Amino acid sequence: MQRVRREQAGLSEAELIVTRAQLDALYDQLFVLEAAIGDVARDMAAARTRKDVVEALEWLLEAARPLVQLRLDA
Repeated sequence: MQRVRREQAGLSEAELIVTRAQLDALYDQLFVLEAAIGDVARDMAAARTRKDVVEALEWLLEAARPLVQLRLDA
């Protein structure tokens, strides 16, 4: 389907059509990940125990998973 729309729009194989909603969702998830990276960097600098490190990494994974699951139809 994307190929047909791309051809109809006169785009090359290196270009694709992305909806505003898809792009907004991508940017939203990137913002969440960016904030989590900052949080985790601060938490890791202050970490005193293994538990602190594990909790920080769990938060990073929780923030990253939705971005990994977000796929743009190519």
